[in-house]
Amino acid sequence: MTDRAPLPVTVLLAVKNEAVNLPRCLESLRRASRVVLLDSQSVDGTPDVAAQYGAEVVQFEYSGGYPKKRQWALENLDIATPWVMFVDADEVVPDALWREIELVIKSPSPAAGYLVEKSFHFLGRRLRFGGFSHAAVILIQFGRARFEHLVDEVCSGLDMEVHERLIVDGPVGRLKGSLVHEDFKGLSAYIDRHNKYSTWEAYVRNSMLSGCGFSGDAVRPRIFGNTQERRRFLKLIAMRIPCEPLLWFLYHYIFRLGFLEGRRGLIAAQVRSSYIAQVRAKMFELRLAPAKRRRRPRGR
Repeated sequence: MTDRAPLPVTVLLAVKNEAVNLPRCLESLRRASRVVLLDSQSVDGTPDVAAQYGAEVVQFEYSGGYPKKRQWALENLDIATPWVMFVDADEVVPDALWREIELVIKSPSPAAGYLVEKSFHFLGRRLRFGGFSHAAVILIQFGRARFEHLVDEVCSGLDMEVHERLIVDGPVGRLKGSLVHEDFKGLSAYIDRHNKYSTWEAYVRNSMLSGCGFSGDAVRPRIFGNTQERRRFLKLIAMRIPCEPLLWFLYHYIFRLGFLEGRRGLIAAQVRSSYIAQVRAKMFELRLAPAKRRRRPRGR
């Protein structure tokens, strides 16, 4: 990283036991004027790693409901910079992306928020084929965006936003550069983490399909909307298809040419398909729960 002056950006980094991933991530954030780790009582030395790189650590105690960690930070931290960026511990912000961010925030009429692609690295290599990378709004003008409120559930044990998207009050642009998304904690940790994600997504999907909508603000599904809105629209269609796990495997491995990545592409497509199968199995279990309660015999 260059020694150029820090940019007026506060980076919010939601973490829990990320000591393995943090050094690369924090090293790439030196252009930001402030880096705040939103920690959930890590026990692997995460706060110590943060201190080595001059990052602040704020401990977050989740009491359930909304807001979760990132939205809580937007509402409660004293943020003095005009820009906020959300980065995960397994992500790196390359120099080229920082240069683009600098141009954007110094422009006379910047957008309220910006989509950035997260380039997906898997088993030690970037997967250029397969459609595993995706774009999300991660750079916003402070005070002009909030995380959507989907459902309130406690079964997953998640205290941070996972697939909740940012709702931006104003125009949304898109940066050409991309983050490097690479987790060094191994495939077992990746699968364990997504087991919790699938529990959360099962609740979200059941709410969507039951006609209850969401608990509050949410990115709306629109076929001709922005990237986030189109993804939400396509998900609404996909979750109604009985063979959805197979559909996602074929999408990543065949339609998006994941087979060109060799064994890594095959495994990544299988993991994606398995994740969707878990989501649908948990959805079925949730639908069975009311029937089980109705059949439960009364105590004498």
